[in-house]
Amino acid sequence: LGHSIECRINAEIPEKNFMPSPGKITALHLPGGNGVRVDTALYTGYNIPMEYDSMIAKVLVLGRDRNEAIRKMKVALEEMLVLGVETNLDFQYKIMQSEAFREGKVDTGFVERFMLSGK
Repeated sequence: LGHSIECRINAEIPEKNFMPSPGKITALHLPGGNGVRVDTALYTGYNIPMEYDSMIAKVLVLGRDRNEAIRKMKVALEEMLVLGVETNLDFQYKIMQSEAFREGKVDTGFVERFMLSGK
């Protein structure tokens, strides 16, 4: 069976209360590999409008266990490149690095606490 993780990549600015970041995609590289899947309709030149949902991709990984899935997600997030708009890629990566997330100590208040403490 294994363990799966999904990160929703958004054209938004986490440090500005997740404000949308519309604009034109000027460069794009999607991750891949065994146990990595990306669901998106993005392409270089695509214009992300202000009026719609800011989610631009879903990155999913499957590992033998939670630790392997986290390692795969970190690599996938490092490999993904989206230029032309700001995204939450770095924010997602920092979550993967956080001790609380690695240990599964998350709940509905996790993101708010993480934003305040960075841990």
